[in-house]
Amino acid sequence: MRAVLFVSCAVVALSGGSAMAQTADSMMIQEVVVTAQKRSENLQDVPVSVTAFSGEALSTRGVTNVTGLNNLAPGLRVSSGDAAANPKIFIRGVGLSDFNPNSSSGVGIYVDGVYVSSPLAQMAGFFDIGQIEILRGPQGTLYGRNTNGGAVNVTTNRPTRTFSAEAAAEYATYNAVNLTGAVSGPVIEDVLSVRAAGQVVRDDGTTYNRVTGDDVNATDYWAIRLSALYTPHEDVEALFQVNRFVNRGEATQPQHRALFPFTAEATGPDGFCAPTFYGSGLCGDAFGYSDTDGDDRALDANAEGKDKIDLFGASAQVDWDLGAISLVSVTAYSWAHRNAFENTDSSPNQMLEINYLARQNQFTQELRLQSNDTGDDRLKWVAGGYYMDETVKDASTQDVLRDLRPLFPDGFSLADSVAAFSYPYTQKTKSYAFFGQADYQLAERLTATVGLRYSADEKSFDYRSQAEGGLIVLLTSQQEKTFSAWSGRLGLRYEVNDELNLYATYNRGFKSGGFFGGLATTPEELIPYDNEQLDAYEVGLKSELFDRRVRLNMSAFYYDYQDQQVFAQALRNGLTVLVLDNAANSEVYGAEIEATARVSENLSIDAGLSLLDATYGEYFSEGDDFTGNRLPQSPEVTFNAAANYRHPLPQGGELVGTLDAAYSSKVYFDNSNAERLSQDAVWVVGAQAGWQAPDGRIELGLFARNLFDETYKVSISNIDSLGVDLLTLNRPRSLGAYLRYRY
Repeated sequence: MRAVLFVSCAVVALSGGSAMAQTADSMMIQEVVVTAQKRSENLQDVPVSVTAFSGEALSTRGVTNVTGLNNLAPGLRVSSGDAAANPKIFIRGVGLSDFNPNSSSGVGIYVDGVYVSSPLAQMAGFFDIGQIEILRGPQGTLYGRNTNGGAVNVTTNRPTRTFSAEAAAEYATYNAVNLTGAVSGPVIEDVLSVRAAGQVVRDDGTTYNRVTGDDVNATDYWAIRLSALYTPHEDVEALFQVNRFVNRGEATQPQHRALFPFTAEATGPDGFCAPTFYGSGLCGDAFGYSDTDGDDRALDANAEGKDKIDLFGASAQVDWDLGAISLVSVTAYSWAHRNAFENTDSSPNQMLEINYLARQNQFTQELRLQSNDTGDDRLKWVAGGYYMDETVKDASTQDVLRDLRPLFPDGFSLADSVAAFSYPYTQKTKSYAFFGQADYQLAERLTATVGLRYSADEKSFDYRSQAEGGLIVLLTSQQEKTFSAWSGRLGLRYEVNDELNLYATYNRGFKSGGFFGGLATTPEELIPYDNEQLDAYEVGLKSELFDRRVRLNMSAFYYDYQDQQVFAQALRNGLTVLVLDNAANSEVYGAEIEATARVSENLSIDAGLSLLDATYGEYFSEGDDFTGNRLPQSPEVTFNAAANYRHPLPQGGELVGTLDAAYSSKVYFDNSNAERLSQDAVWVVGAQAGWQAPDGRIELGLFARNLFDETYKVSISNIDSLGVDLLTLNRPRSLGAYLRYRY
């Protein structure tokens, strides 16, 4: 409850401080413009829970991809057990842990209006960012697909009509380098402007491998984006983009935790190793190995993995002003390739090694007609259609218990799970949607919102599971099914005065059903899972107080979550397998507060708080009853705050500084709520201090991320049948320097 007290005291203190300050424009909080409803609007006028971050704010916090957003907005959790793919994104407890390439999260990622479907492509680098918006709750009308949890809306910087350039360099602990740059300007005055931006991120690795003597978990990727803004007529604007992302870093090497006790003394209540005996040498994995040195940044791995990711994307957005209405077309094509070798067990033995081999390509087209704002219209509306054509191909292989092969005459044994299992499949999806939303002013200060969307996914699935490269075929399946649903929105917004808005909304979101894309050995595992549905009820207020020196937004919500798609583990034939099914119904309650205050002309503070109660209503899996358990990745309390200070110097220029903190209460990573598969409450603090030149073009300084060097788990994979937990840890403390230049 420290976070609750902290934010309450902060709001009171900031309000009082602002009330005594001078009335001047320099003391006012800047207006934030968002595109949460497919048009540019003041954040305070949008009846949606939205948090917006500028590109500068993200750079200050060291955010280089989507995982860096973790806990920066109320109710937002982002983690990954992979180096450059498959982020697990949860908002208010809604998300999905499935990492297979044909799955899709309940939180949609959109980059410049284009939906990023594949989890292979969702960890591309953040660079040259204009703004990122976190939309909480179902976005069942205006956004492409499967956004029953919320959306991450990324907007990159557009080409400029005058010449501009910027560059930034960071150097930090572990020889970490982050280089970004952009150049922009006109080619044909008032007609054609172009922009080129790029990024390089690398480090030497944060973990020592005692077997090879190398550092592992190294980062190594680069990205580039080219864009052109074409305006042949004052009523027509076209934005073209091409982007490329290449990762050649190492696969995440987790910490190994042995589970099988060797003595009765070391045995816990669940039959596995008691927590007090982890690393004692009295517990081991299936081969008897245990990491006993207690060093979270060292391990014993016989092989070191690579996570090779290649992404390409191209898009075109055309806006045509027709007078009272506008026509908007967004066309995009992308592909994603992954070829990753993973030493999954992270031990000196060949117990489990996986080669992930996947390809995805996607074409999308969205057309919208929407009313233009003439200033006195009572009706604003958007209507349109959406189409997606996607193909996913996977040929991943799991090499299980290779060190035991000499014990069997054939060199493998399916009965003992000693073999290389693969599951090549192709999934094709054609998705269609038609949508519309209208905002109508019922009275001078009362506006009603009605939105409706029909979506249909036609999916075909051609699957085969096999062993030893196809020598033995275990299962084949060819299926087709269409998954369709209605979703939408109802809302009322009441403008009490120019500084206070109240709203109440009902939103229905859904996530399309589909086919399980992991290793299956029985036809039952490939039975299509159905759509999940979420009905969300929310009330909130958005206010600006004390002559716009304090912004205070609050919301409370209730979710009725039905036919929930749950990703879980099961023990079958002595082997841990993964399953995905509509196994649960849940109820989610919560409240959120966000505050921004201009304490003085030089000091501003932002803070956010989330209180969440997310539990399974009814959930039975493989004979286990998880009813009443907390949903994974849904801490009861999260809190974030940042203080930004600028101090003018007598000789010109400014000292600039930022202090930020984030708190999360206990998090469970598994449906069972097992204590060993959780992370206790943790605070993480960062700081940055620098000098900015009088003309604002040059800034240099120092930073510290994870200032107090907290070590905590961001993901846990448990393989009970092999007697091991695999712990993915956060990055250790990073101390460094930065230099930024703007022209």
